[in-house]
Amino acid sequence: MPLIKNRYGKGRVRVMRIHRDGDRHEVSQLSIKAMLEGDFARAYTDGDNSTSVSTDTIKNVVNVVARQNTGLSVEEFCQVLAKKYLDTYPQVTSVAVTSHETRWSRLSFGGKPHPHSFVLDNNGKPTVEATATRAGSSTLISGIDGFTFMKSTQSGWENYVSDRYTTIPPTADRMCATSMVASWKWSAELQNYPATNAKILDTLLEVFATTYSKSVQDSLYRMGEAALAAVPEISEISMACPNMHFIPMNLSAFGMDNDNDVFLPTDEPHGQIECTVGRG
Repeated sequence: MPLIKNRYGKGRVRVMRIHRDGDRHEVSQLSIKAMLEGDFARAYTDGDNSTSVSTDTIKNVVNVVARQNTGLSVEEFCQVLAKKYLDTYPQVTSVAVTSHETRWSRLSFGGKPHPHSFVLDNNGKPTVEATATRAGSSTLISGIDGFTFMKSTQSGWENYVSDRYTTIPPTADRMCATSMVASWKWSAELQNYPATNAKILDTLLEVFATTYSKSVQDSLYRMGEAALAAVPEISEISMACPNMHFIPMNLSAFGMDNDNDVFLPTDEPHGQIECTVGRG
């Protein structure tokens, strides 16, 4: 029976590129699918892999091209990537590169765009929980679920317990990202809850973005302190933050360095950091 059509490749190659222009960073988080067509029929019909390129190699090419082209638009990047496969492998006759982008919006404070801090587009779901009893007691809690933000530098993880099970190296410069679930308990009634909720979020983000983070724990506590100071009408604030990891790609096998330019975005497994800050 004839083999009518075939193609193969690598899907969901997740890559984060950071392009630096002085202190200003541009970020581009992509999920790439690269599919090749060409002289590969014998792998299907004859068990002959002699012309086949490993799908792991196809993935590696994505990361190499990402390192070489941190500043290209997504359209330009996909075109350069497709050409790289054609230039490298003569048995390839056509390439289809598909990209899905996770969009990040730059944060601004006081009308000034921040150089390296971002929030996820279409971000977060506001939440409210109200309780009341026949005896007359009541509570009102507002919050947000899945509010995602990150900074591409000014975060570290050092001086932690190190033993024979420890493999992660210390660093004074890493990406820091989280998808936060936060809630705050009201201790007074307000005329404008939406505006005050926005003030709380703005306060949390400004502390996160504009101060060095020794850990997610360090940032969360200081964010909570600042929110309580900014809004006297809340009695406590709770935050639960999965530490979304961006793992620097090791490109040494290809004779390339990686000075925090290309990362593998991962969300499983993740660190889970939680705290509640109150007025005491």
